[in-house]
Amino acid sequence: MNSTTLIKAISATAAAFLAFSVSAPAQAPELALLDGLQKGEWTLKGRGSVEPGKKVCLGDPGILLQIQHRETDCSRYVIQDTPNSVRVSYKCGSSDHGVTTIKRESSGLIQIQSQGIEGNAPFSFSVEGRRTGDC
Repeated sequence: MNSTTLIKAISATAAAFLAFSVSAPAQAPELALLDGLQKGEWTLKGRGSVEPGKKVCLGDPGILLQIQHRETDCSRYVIQDTPNSVRVSYKCGSSDHGVTTIKRESSGLIQIQSQGIEGNAPFSFSVEGRRTGDC
């Protein structure tokens, strides 16, 4: 093989490698459990609590993954994703982070457990989520 042919072959190989190594923009993963939840008004209530709970309008079920950091743009890593259970780790900025597990009992009833750090302080909670109507 002469040097011109060798250079062309190396160039073609390098171009093909670079074409396949360019990554696509990151997209939010679709999670089986969240996709199966009913849209509408949900009431989140601490497990064992007598308080009425907090109402949320569930358009994007992804908000359930970071209840403690709802207003923050965070990166997420899916640890487990099945039709009845999802576990996600997330990081917000340089210090805030959390891990949330959601278990589905039905399309209108879930159990959420979350723990992590917010504002240099630890948090941990368990809530039950029930679909309670339309938004």
